[in-house]
Amino acid sequence: MKYLKTILALTILSIVLLSFKSIKTTYSFDDYPVYNGNDLGVTYSPSKTLFKIWAPTASAVKLRLYAAGEGGVPTQTIQLNKGDQAVWELTLKQDLKNQYYTLQANINGRWLQERPDIYARAVGVNGKRGMVVDLPSTNPKNWNNDKKPALKNFTDILIYELHIRDLSISPNSGVQHKGQFLGLTETGTKSPDGESTGLDHIKSLGVTHVHLLPSFDFNSIDETKPSEKYNWGYDPLNYNVPEGNYATDPYNGNVRIHEFKQMVQALHANGLRVILDVVYNHTSDTSSNFNQFAPGYFYRHTAKGAYSNATGCGNETASESAMMRKYMIESVVYWAKEYHLDGFRFDLMGVHDIETMNDISAALHKIDPTIFIYGEGWAAGNSPFAEDMRAVKKNASKLDKIAVFNDDMRDGIKGGWSDVKSKGFVSGAVGNAESVKFGIVGSTQHAQIDYTKVNYSKAPWAAEPYQTINYVSCHDDNTLFDRLKISNPDASEADLIKMDKLSNAIVLTSQGVPFLHAGAEMLRTKQGVANSYSSPDSINQIDWSRKTKYKAVVDYYKGFIELRKNHPAFRMPSTQMIQSHLNFLDIKDPNIIAYQISGNANGDSWKNILVVFNGNTSDKKISIPPGNWTLAADGNTINENGIKLVSAVETTIPATTTYILYEK
Repeated sequence: MKYLKTILALTILSIVLLSFKSIKTTYSFDDYPVYNGNDLGVTYSPSKTLFKIWAPTASAVKLRLYAAGEGGVPTQTIQLNKGDQAVWELTLKQDLKNQYYTLQANINGRWLQERPDIYARAVGVNGKRGMVVDLPSTNPKNWNNDKKPALKNFTDILIYELHIRDLSISPNSGVQHKGQFLGLTETGTKSPDGESTGLDHIKSLGVTHVHLLPSFDFNSIDETKPSEKYNWGYDPLNYNVPEGNYATDPYNGNVRIHEFKQMVQALHANGLRVILDVVYNHTSDTSSNFNQFAPGYFYRHTAKGAYSNATGCGNETASESAMMRKYMIESVVYWAKEYHLDGFRFDLMGVHDIETMNDISAALHKIDPTIFIYGEGWAAGNSPFAEDMRAVKKNASKLDKIAVFNDDMRDGIKGGWSDVKSKGFVSGAVGNAESVKFGIVGSTQHAQIDYTKVNYSKAPWAAEPYQTINYVSCHDDNTLFDRLKISNPDASEADLIKMDKLSNAIVLTSQGVPFLHAGAEMLRTKQGVANSYSSPDSINQIDWSRKTKYKAVVDYYKGFIELRKNHPAFRMPSTQMIQSHLNFLDIKDPNIIAYQISGNANGDSWKNILVVFNGNTSDKKISIPPGNWTLAADGNTINENGIKLVSAVETTIPATTTYILYEK
């Protein structure tokens, strides 16, 4: 009996200890050692290569070297050594340049999958093996002399959002390297109609920044058969490596790096800055590289221990965790330095915590104060991490030099996102004017905005105007032209074009940072397909014949872009300046917005500027301030020298039209 009691006591003690151990491993990620060095991953030199990974619960870690990025057997298998702060490391005094590798951790008595380390900078085909890379050897000729185009203020930015493949994959693009990084380096390309395409088209449009949809290594495309499937790329695999299906050779890990750099170099040489769309908020699945070396650590979890899902993609990362924060900062810094990038767009930025985003901003702006950072100020679901600590839109004023998309203005202009049949200001729907005005002042504090009538935000959220990204369409949801067609099924094409032109005329004259979806200037259509992330090229490609068919619309967009660039009054850099110079007219029509920018605002050569948007489906007479006004833009033409003189106090504004008038 005595022995039975002893055995029972020991059994109970064992259960308690095991339970405590289980609780510790599932709940106390905060107790994991934090590595403070900056050399995780692979550090190469001809004389030696250092491998370092953070694997806090591993009992052993193996390195395997391979001759190729897929297939074959290891040429070497070597154990790493455990060092301080949960780091495993190995130095091989050999020249390992261009050799491929995997790492494998033994955790809780089980060998997990062979994978590249999370810091991998080069990989083989489909990203399953890392590659030891000599980064200087991947630089294009004269890379060290690559020069960014000048940028004075963030409000001088005009963004053009582009998918690498969409730009050039159409048979009528005239681009040789269709669907690839190099497609954005080609000049002199023409459509069958003789219109400029590709890089030349973007340059002639007049935008300042090209926003590239995810171009890091993502999971959904088989790089050996890139034409068989399409994807936007919001399913991250290897965050620090360019995507292989956009390279001429996905098997050689050097090629994608070299060609990405060539693309950046060409864009810079043509006066365009480059923004990379980054997706740190989730991984493509939970068998990610993160989970092969620190299971569970890099993710948020529900109270019951399941993966939380504020992204709608099955998981969400834990930006507030020390090593995830460190990873995000070091990753964007690497892209900024190694690839000379000029900005970052954060997917579902509202999942990330404010502190991490501000640390990212500080690190990037230490490198280059002109780097532009912005993101989606929302999540796609509930998160266990408190909203008041996350980088959501309403917390934008707490973000340091980081901008947020303005969905208030977007939906005010064209109609709410949740009902594609709903109409907006440009379709004659009453009740949207205040949401549009909110965007006109850059989402900042302005005495003439009735915030109770703004559709989503009931208070200004931008501290300064550069913190708002004004837009009416992007890769998500329907293209602008498709959306207008869906919500106005009885409208003629001529009327739809007027609505389209009015929409982006509002965007391009508003305070803040304007953002255009690639192809909007030629009335891009995706045949009514909204979220076309997995649709074929026939849906997603830019059809360059539309540049010929809708040349007048293309020219209209170009005219408004040039107008904005020529007149700093439309891009005031501070809230105080907007408050001092921009005043709305008291028009008694609920679907007309009129405002005056006075006093040579921001050093503009025009003393007074009058902007009128008629969202009604009929012509309207309005009273304007007395003066000798020159009409610079109407619904068809932009002419800064003047279309006609307007001196009458009462003026007729045509239906669905923008008027820009000025006094010198």
